[in-house]
Amino acid sequence: MTRTRKASSLTSFFSALAFIATPLISPFSIAEEAMPAHGIAMHGETKYPAGFSHFDYVNPDAPKGGTLKMAVVANGFDSFNPFDIRGVAAAGISTYLYDTLLESSDDEPFSAYGLIAESLETPEDRSYVVFNIREQARFHDGEAITAEDVKFSFDTLTTKGHPFFRNYYADVSTVTVEGPRRIRFDFSDTSNRELPLILGQMPILPSHYWADREFGKNGLNPPVGSGPYRIGDFEAGRSITYERVEDYWAKDLGVRTGRFNFNQITYDYYTDDTVALEAFKAGSFDFRLESSAKNWATAYTGERFENGTIIKEAIEHHRPSGMQGFAFNTRRKVFSDPLVREALAYGFDFQWANKNLFFDQYTRTDSYFENSDLASSGLPTGRELEILEPYRDRLPEDVFTEEYQPPTTEGQQGLRENLRTAMELLKSAGYVIRDGKMVHAETGEPLAFEILLFQKSFERVVLPFKNNLGRLGIDVTVRLVDSNQYIQRLREFDFDMITQVFGQSDSPGNEQREYWHSSTVDAKGSRNYMGVSDPVIDDLVSMVIQAPDREELVHRVHALDRVLLHHHYVIPHWHLRSDRVAYWNHLQRPAETPKNGIDLDNWWAKP
Repeated sequence: MTRTRKASSLTSFFSALAFIATPLISPFSIAEEAMPAHGIAMHGETKYPAGFSHFDYVNPDAPKGGTLKMAVVANGFDSFNPFDIRGVAAAGISTYLYDTLLESSDDEPFSAYGLIAESLETPEDRSYVVFNIREQARFHDGEAITAEDVKFSFDTLTTKGHPFFRNYYADVSTVTVEGPRRIRFDFSDTSNRELPLILGQMPILPSHYWADREFGKNGLNPPVGSGPYRIGDFEAGRSITYERVEDYWAKDLGVRTGRFNFNQITYDYYTDDTVALEAFKAGSFDFRLESSAKNWATAYTGERFENGTIIKEAIEHHRPSGMQGFAFNTRRKVFSDPLVREALAYGFDFQWANKNLFFDQYTRTDSYFENSDLASSGLPTGRELEILEPYRDRLPEDVFTEEYQPPTTEGQQGLRENLRTAMELLKSAGYVIRDGKMVHAETGEPLAFEILLFQKSFERVVLPFKNNLGRLGIDVTVRLVDSNQYIQRLREFDFDMITQVFGQSDSPGNEQREYWHSSTVDAKGSRNYMGVSDPVIDDLVSMVIQAPDREELVHRVHALDRVLLHHHYVIPHWHLRSDRVAYWNHLQRPAETPKNGIDLDNWWAKP
């Protein structure tokens, strides 16, 4: 699954797609007959009963009012359409403008409750789902949201929208409008238990608005939405303000009570993060999520921090950290050999970086599902070994014989020894040193590549890595581009190596196709940045999607994690188990922070 209402994204990008009077979809007495339910859980039952008043992690009495001012470090925006691959959409569009059929909770692995949909119906085998639309559901122009709008949204997003949607909903076989407020989706893969939930994440677009407009060419014309905010003032590429919809149709629903409390939310764009930090401290905006360890250790000081005018907090979370690292584009010949990829990992000295650059704030990442029970560890045994055994002759032997650990320079295993190991691996891959340069023994082609960045602050991490590899005769170029150019090059897979975050949830599912399934390797705009195309990984991804229960899901994800790690598609970086935030004291937040961490949509302004 992926989540909306969070900073993800690209985060990412999808940081931006979000994840519905009886206890929920429990086994039905007749499997083919589905009874209406208020919500649905991926496995087991939902936490919240029918008619619940609010989520536990919100303040139901939070006052409405005030303004939330935010900053975006990027080179502007040129679109109000976040669902099209062309252009750069303004921050916040998908979160604030569009409602979805279901709304996910942040204190369960993966459960969702009715938003536009009053109820849903799905049988025990989840071979289809029916959504029943609330009679009061409205777009901002007063038009009712109908089943035709839902079908229009599905058809438009999967044929004209970002390629993500086509892959995400690939197992939907037919869509049938059964009435003005009733729509049915049938599935080609009945083992994919996630489909009813992820269809609930689909943003619902107004068919009447788009009837005489071209979906990919609406530019900066504010579209009609249905969510808690509409677009107010904006300055092309520089700022955008969202205004709370006073007569918002869903404001009294349990999934909305205590949320979306600010009257206005403004995003101002900055091209330099250092400038943005100083602007925050001067009061130009209200909240900052800090990504730099150096800034966190040194920049949040002064009278306003001492007297409590600005609050600095590290707020613990329990969400999976996913994987951040140097990602290899294996479409490039230079990175096609896993021995080369493994060798280059020995040139990154995390321990030195953590001590000298990061003030010892980070923990090394060694799983694609870090900070969760989904992370693999040790050697495969039991059920996990059963899953992997049929593929033994097609997997690296290390999958079965060695626990994956990224290279370390702690103890006697210093950088010099690591570089010797890298040299041996490169020799095994056919490389030799000639005239001080690492070249392929047969072709004479030098081992050289480019690291693409859009954050200047990351140069201090990359340059020591470049220098270490230089000691091996490897020529590394570091190229810094603006954020818009960076996004475009990622969409085209026009890079050798990037720093990338592969976010994960507590309930991995269809989005795994987008990351590492061969069907997305040539799909421009997909998140298969590393060019993963392996039949074994394809099978494991399908197994994860089809997991019948939580226990089996964990075993299957462990197997997938282990195989990805031993293919050396990425040089792992680091992670935190807290969100480093600073905010002005007129902002207030609920007493309880959900498992997934802070969510500004639950905060409010002090009256």
